[in-house]
Amino acid sequence: MADTFDAAVIGGGPGGYVCAIRCAQLGKKTALVENRELGGTCLNRGCIPTKALLHTAELYDEIKRHGKELGLNGDISLDFGALAERKDRIIEKLRRGIEALVKGRKITLIRETAELTGPKSFRAGTAEYAADNMVIASGSGPAAIPVPGAGRPEVLNSDAVLALKSLPGSAVIIGGGVIGVEFATLFASFGRKVTVIEMLPRILNGMDEDICEAMTRLLKKRGVAVHTGARVLEIAGGGVCSFEEGGVRKEAAGSIVVMAVGRRPLTKNLGLEKTGIALERGFIAVDEGLRTSVNGIYAIGDVTGKVQLAHVASAQGLTAAANIAGKNAKMAYAVIPACVYTNPEIASAGMTEAQVAAAGLPYRKGNFPAAANGRSMIMNCPEGFVKILSHKHTGEILGAHIMAPRATDMIGEIAAAMRSEAVIEELADTIHAHPTVNEMIMEAAHDAEGLCCHKL
Repeated sequence: MADTFDAAVIGGGPGGYVCAIRCAQLGKKTALVENRELGGTCLNRGCIPTKALLHTAELYDEIKRHGKELGLNGDISLDFGALAERKDRIIEKLRRGIEALVKGRKITLIRETAELTGPKSFRAGTAEYAADNMVIASGSGPAAIPVPGAGRPEVLNSDAVLALKSLPGSAVIIGGGVIGVEFATLFASFGRKVTVIEMLPRILNGMDEDICEAMTRLLKKRGVAVHTGARVLEIAGGGVCSFEEGGVRKEAAGSIVVMAVGRRPLTKNLGLEKTGIALERGFIAVDEGLRTSVNGIYAIGDVTGKVQLAHVASAQGLTAAANIAGKNAKMAYAVIPACVYTNPEIASAGMTEAQVAAAGLPYRKGNFPAAANGRSMIMNCPEGFVKILSHKHTGEILGAHIMAPRATDMIGEIAAAMRSEAVIEELADTIHAHPTVNEMIMEAAHDAEGLCCHKL
């Protein structure tokens, strides 16, 4: 054996590196195994690069649509190559920061591909290692649908889109989930023709219905063709996608075709069969403490199939590390912020209105429009709202759904309130700064009580 560790974490994404750092903080001799860049998909091929591009897209769109109104005279042009370079610099800087954190905690970083060889051993490269505890944080990769033409060169997954050095002339996006809608926002903001084809009845399916409908209207207003309840039949040359909608065969064409149909767990070649780890629908099965079916082996992040979000992976990593240190920590999934970096942004936490109604819970609904918020008007973003659902009798906050500028920053207040079991009256009584977008939360809370002063 090359070395023995108290804990070995396989995968250096937002779940894996955080787990390794916490294990080290708790006094465990720790190894972190990663065959690519630290930071995983989120930093290198997901959250960070997408948001870097979307930030510029938002500024570009704002000036193009409202420049003269804002007092900004003169035209602007896009240098997508320079934007791509900036995106890469941000990624590299954050990656170096993670490497410094790992090194500073005296974690052994093994830059190889890991394979489990037993319940307490693994191979990385040509070396064999032992570990009392192992954490699988191998993540996920872009999924694809098996339609004719899916392998054509103009068909790109999210990784390939984020690696582009030039802006495509147009795009057909297969999938209207978070990834697809963010890419639609990106390309449309730069003035490109965009078509979204979604198999389910609505885009952003799973989010609150009011959010889905509002974003659909806004995308269409900005020139995006949105087809829901549509099934892709084939992809031909020139980026021509044939699809069926309402029993009618239709076509849409783009310079690129983006396959944004979700993500699949990366479990191949991990050696899971050598340990007997149980799987569920291809994901590694875990309990509330992230324990797998094999004692001493944990799994965290996308590979568990619980909630495929970077911040959930990090929270799972902390939970697994606590249990490795002998604690009895458990994950709580009821209050998890979900964010979509469209323009305006979308964020939610807790139950949707449909879920509250299906559960038979008596509830009150507070709603406040962005059009009545001073800061939103200043930011030229009157579209959107804050919607808060609370229990009619106890005041418990059941869910919140925001479509507004900086919604992804605002949702933290709601999540903290729900986590600390605050009631709707406490949100309403909290003095919020003015003028801010955030005060829409207070206004919506007042509305739930029927006492909103800034809404008829």
